[in-house]
Amino acid sequence: MDVDLTPKVSKSVYGGDGGSYFSWSPSDLPMLKEGNIGASKIALQKNGLAMPSYSDSAKVAYILQGKGIVGIYLYEAEMEKVVSIKEGDAMALPFAGEFTEFALTGANGLFTGFTTEFVKELVGSQKGIGIIKVKDGFKMLEPKEEDLKGMVMNCLEAPLDIDIKNGGRVVLLNSKSLPLVKDVGLGADLVRIDAGSMCSPGFSCDSAYQVTYIVRGSGRAQIVVKAGNLFIVPSFFTVSKIADGEGMEWFSIITPPNPEVLQASFNVSPEAEQHFRSKRLNAEIFFSAP
Repeated sequence: MDVDLTPKVSKSVYGGDGGSYFSWSPSDLPMLKEGNIGASKIALQKNGLAMPSYSDSAKVAYILQGKGIVGIYLYEAEMEKVVSIKEGDAMALPFAGEFTEFALTGANGLFTGFTTEFVKELVGSQKGIGIIKVKDGFKMLEPKEEDLKGMVMNCLEAPLDIDIKNGGRVVLLNSKSLPLVKDVGLGADLVRIDAGSMCSPGFSCDSAYQVTYIVRGSGRAQIVVKAGNLFIVPSFFTVSKIADGEGMEWFSIITPPNPEVLQASFNVSPEAEQHFRSKRLNAEIFFSAP
């Protein structure tokens, strides 16, 4: 398989006065298809409202800037949570775990039992697509402080997992720091390196893919990257990153590892595989500029 690390910017899918929805396409980033991964970005203007939607996959979301309110319905818990979010917040959004198929039309269709006039009003009254702008004074449900627990973690305020003076800093998003991550099945981290610093060469020692979004700054990761770029590093591919004069910050999401692949590759026991992988996880080292 040819490895293409070329960074890509997102493309606008739809939008209006309330904001825009952007995504990265597998046709532009073939590694998305290889890793069975999706990536998207929502930019809301003042009073912008992203209309309710259903996702058939688990997600990890990161707030790049601004603040707002998010309502989330957890299917398995049969409850809605309303939380305030701000820059630096990371959220774990689990998938319900059960695929449901339903008919839109016919004798058992979704709209059976409603009058034709009501259905026309229901589907025709909202002219917006995906994101709309609401009027001043529009009220959402009040966020609850207790809903934040276990669902949202602010990576800019969390204790540092790695801190190298004049080099870089790392905050890890895992089941210990954010319990819902266990249900999502994805890991993540926020990395910030200083001007001219280098993140030592590293690789995924299992079958995981690393999806990296450049939040701020610019630098090199075998290729030149800058804010807004997204690139994907497949398993067992070594990559290092060097910041330019303004430093660089990135947020990475790591797909579920498959330790059996490493066990089979080296023909070792699960204990030996875990020992090897733990050494690699602790090997994130930064070198400051000379």
